[in-house]
Amino acid sequence: MSLSSALVIIPARLGATRLPRKPLADICGKPMIVRVVDQARNAGIGRAVVACDHPDIKAAVEAHGGEAVMTSPDHESGSDRIQEAANTIDPDRHYDVVLNLQGDVPLIEPAAVQAAFKPLEDPAVDIGTIMTDITDSEFRDDPSFVKTVTTPLPNGCHRALYFTRATAPTGDGPIFQHIGVYAYRRQALDKFVSLPPSPLEIREKLEQLRALEAGMRIDVSIIDSAPMDVNTPDDLERARQALS
Repeated sequence: MSLSSALVIIPARLGATRLPRKPLADICGKPMIVRVVDQARNAGIGRAVVACDHPDIKAAVEAHGGEAVMTSPDHESGSDRIQEAANTIDPDRHYDVVLNLQGDVPLIEPAAVQAAFKPLEDPAVDIGTIMTDITDSEFRDDPSFVKTVTTPLPNGCHRALYFTRATAPTGDGPIFQHIGVYAYRRQALDKFVSLPPSPLEIREKLEQLRALEAGMRIDVSIIDSAPMDVNTPDDLERARQALS
């Protein structure tokens, strides 16, 4: 599919308990949210917009030449926030695909952003996302590393059968970590946010299970390594060191 028909939206919320005012945290002279916008632009997939809940975030993005839109502070999830932003930015629906790029991955590789779109080359796919092989045995059993249970496809992508915090599947073979970057067909995003939280979503605390339980198809591209997300002061210091 043509990436020119895609819109990258980066949800950003000011209130974070572990790292206060996280989107505005300085990383080598730029706020973290601006670093994410830079990587979205470097991916070369078109327009990138921050969907934020506070004017301080909007001002910071615009001060660095980026685009931001205010959204409700009451959204339950990033998916709800990006849908509101998409409808505000593009009410006539010129964009066929909306990519949800998390606002706390300032070092994400542009190729990883692009990889989330590849599954949508198949018109049967509703949502594209990415995963990577967990090579460190310590992380295979860590419930904070979300696992993707998939079956391989002829086009090099995988079809997602389940997502879990458990270590799965059993037996010999790779264990894949899911990375929360999603490329939604516009109508799939509308359907997704209209659905109530599903039983397995509530049990596993994984929003993407809502789509699978509703019969939506999620396909997955494999990338080489997981981007570091920034959730704590220690993460922030590691990101600063990596960038410097």
